[in-house]
Amino acid sequence: MQKDKALREHLVQLLKGGNAHADFETAIKDLAPNLRGKTPKNAGHSPWQLLEHMRIAQWDILEFVRNPDHVSPKFPEGYWPKSQTPPRKEAWDESAKAFRADHKALIKLVENESTDLLARIPHGDGQTVLREVLLAADHNAYHLGALVLVRRFLDAWHE
Repeated sequence: MQKDKALREHLVQLLKGGNAHADFETAIKDLAPNLRGKTPKNAGHSPWQLLEHMRIAQWDILEFVRNPDHVSPKFPEGYWPKSQTPPRKEAWDESAKAFRADHKALIKLVENESTDLLARIPHGDGQTVLREVLLAADHNAYHLGALVLVRRFLDAWHE
């Protein structure tokens, strides 16, 4: 039981980030609206594309875990926004809010002692909750790093 508690605590820390890299709030903090849709030279994506991609991928992972009827978006096009710029002024804040809500749901899933982290997900093909949580944390860390790099290219990173 003590080992299970420690594992859950470590997973929550990993999901929240900030130990070895910037966390979500730091990575998006104070990014000027006029830079959210800019793709710097030699960068593959704009901050908007990275934020929206992270939101979509995290949502997909969460829904796969908790909804047996979930259908994932078509890969890869379904995981990236169509435009490099937010489609509306409010889109950035809406995407960040949705990311936070799904992130919180993942954390609650891990913290819930009735969640068997090692059991196979019945509607999957061998995945476990542990595997999906690690996938979400890894994916988020990777793209948060990309977002920080894009912000550096845009001269918009001051940490």
